[in-house]
Amino acid sequence: MAALVASDIPAGSYVNLGIGLPTTVADHLPPGAGIVLHTENGMLNMGPAATGNDVDPDLTNAGKIPVTELPGASYFHHADSFAMMRGGHLDVCVLGAFQVSGTGDLANWHTGASDAIPAVGGAMDLAIGAKQVFVMMTLFTKDGTPKLVPSCTCPLTGVGCVSRVYTDLAVFDISADGVAVRDTYGISRGTLAERLDVPLLDS
Repeated sequence: MAALVASDIPAGSYVNLGIGLPTTVADHLPPGAGIVLHTENGMLNMGPAATGNDVDPDLTNAGKIPVTELPGASYFHHADSFAMMRGGHLDVCVLGAFQVSGTGDLANWHTGASDAIPAVGGAMDLAIGAKQVFVMMTLFTKDGTPKLVPSCTCPLTGVGCVSRVYTDLAVFDISADGVAVRDTYGISRGTLAERLDVPLLDS
């Protein structure tokens, strides 16, 4: 999934990768594509995850995973980092989600359960500040409940902000026309339509 997302990011883009699954995209970006990774804790031109002797405890992404730096990397205050996010300077952000609606609403900071721990972070700023919002998530919860839904029941992070959803079973494009299935993996489009309550556009 991470390799697929990486291959869809346009060359020369400025990109933020959210915590969780999205962080793995950094390890699959094509060299020489000029893609610059931004992390909200204050770094530009972040490289792939660090291993072995490359681990520097002072170099981490927003998920506190050790990362490398690429030539030309720069560091700045947390407030400046958020100004970049809110100011529309990011081309793409890749986020995880609890739910995405058929109209592109995003819910990823709280499940709504009384005992759940909220995780606001920078997701709200990214959802409204990035020019494109991609989501990486499993299509169904462990009990088989769809996470691509007609309308979100979890508290919203952003409204109408998601343009593409990458899952373990399919990739969906979301537009003003509705939800289109771009690719499927080990499941037919018909079975997808049966298991989801979101109407799928004719291919």
